[in-house]
Amino acid sequence: MSKTSCDGCGRTVTVSGGIATLWSFGSDAGTVGTAITLELEDGSSHLLCYPCIEAIPDYPTVEDIERLEQVDDETSRLETL
Repeated sequence: MSKTSCDGCGRTVTVSGGIATLWSFGSDAGTVGTAITLELEDGSSHLLCYPCIEAIPDYPTVEDIERLEQVDDETSRLETL
């Protein structure tokens, strides 16, 4: 698994796939990670950790992604304006 940063809050996340899981044929093959890429309706894509995904609305915009902030290691929230 490779490590990178969440586009929302900036915390370090792991992305499943790649050489580390090449020979994993079990039930979790290719599904273990702490982030997923979310494609928005405007065509943009963003790598988000699960706390950020839980914090955004059902139909997020780029502005919602930009307003995400890290609260602690387990939660994220939208910055109040």
